[in-house]
Amino acid sequence: MSSLEERDVGVAAAPGSSSAGLGVGAVGAAVEAVAGVAAMQEEVGIRREGPEPDPDEPPKKRVKVPEGESGKLEERLYSVLCCTVCLDLPKASVYQCTNGHLMCAGCFIHLLADSRLKEEQATCPNCRCEISKNLCCRNLAVEKAVSELPTECTFCLKQFPRSSLERHQKEECQDRVTQCKYKRIGCPWQGPFHELPAHESECSHPTKTGTELMGILGEMDQNHHRDMQLYNSIFSLLCYEKIGFTEVQFRPYRTDDFITRLYYETPRFTVLNQTWVLKARVNDSERNPNLSCKRTLSFQLILKSKVNSSLECSFLLLKGPYDDVRIKPVIHHHSFSNDANETDYVPLPISDSVECNKLLAAKNINLRLFIFQVQK
Repeated sequence: MSSLEERDVGVAAAPGSSSAGLGVGAVGAAVEAVAGVAAMQEEVGIRREGPEPDPDEPPKKRVKVPEGESGKLEERLYSVLCCTVCLDLPKASVYQCTNGHLMCAGCFIHLLADSRLKEEQATCPNCRCEISKNLCCRNLAVEKAVSELPTECTFCLKQFPRSSLERHQKEECQDRVTQCKYKRIGCPWQGPFHELPAHESECSHPTKTGTELMGILGEMDQNHHRDMQLYNSIFSLLCYEKIGFTEVQFRPYRTDDFITRLYYETPRFTVLNQTWVLKARVNDSERNPNLSCKRTLSFQLILKSKVNSSLECSFLLLKGPYDDVRIKPVIHHHSFSNDANETDYVPLPISDSVECNKLLAAKNINLRLFIFQVQK
């Protein structure tokens, strides 16, 4: 027995000593601690002496991250996966430059449209490398990762994956804003979906008199008549004897002014045995359209052939067969002659500035032109 153990035993055996109980407890605790350390060392030794792990063995499951750390991870992912232009998470397609910097589809198209208006090469706002539809590609992994990140429903304030949020807000959320089913007869009520049954049971519009309903139905008939008038006009034009159509390609050019302006022009094409050209301009030749948030395109049809008598025509532009831009058809009329061979500039009926940016970002604008010759 060592001298330390002899001293401990001697202290423990001293009769009448007030620290006798404490000495025995300390010895017992020390013995247990030593035994525990020995057991641990023995276990570690067994592990070290055991067989080496199989490299083909599947990896062990990850330890679950605590909720606090999980929230921080989501915040870090938001900062990593956000668009470098608007600093927001992409809602649809995600594009990346050659150095891997991410851009949402809206910002990517806007950058290309701005570069076209300023006659500059579009560059990544982060590293200034060149970007274009040929140089950049979509990042499907980021699109999938973003779709799985949680986001908050604007109505019920609950968290849902971004991929299922739209369906939840349209079909499942009990707090989504909805309208009364009697809206068609004038009910203006709007409210959360869970209050809809109570409102409809008390709604006064189903009990309206016939006279009151006739006024509402009259307004509905006027709106329907405006929509049908366009289609009836197109159907009547399709009955004309001379009808021609062709695919047209607007190509970008610059004016010769001191401050050049962007305009578009098609190569000459032949329809109804006549030679034509289409021209287009941005924001009616505004000086700096790249500084404007609202962007529009307008076009004119020009007759290049010489004619012996006036040529009365109706024409309209529609989207090309391979484009996804939304164009609402509008019919225009003009009487062409040698003295009046150009129409006025008329707006291209696209829905908004986003659609205009899509056209400006493209290398060329491809549309389909229809010309109907009015018989005298």
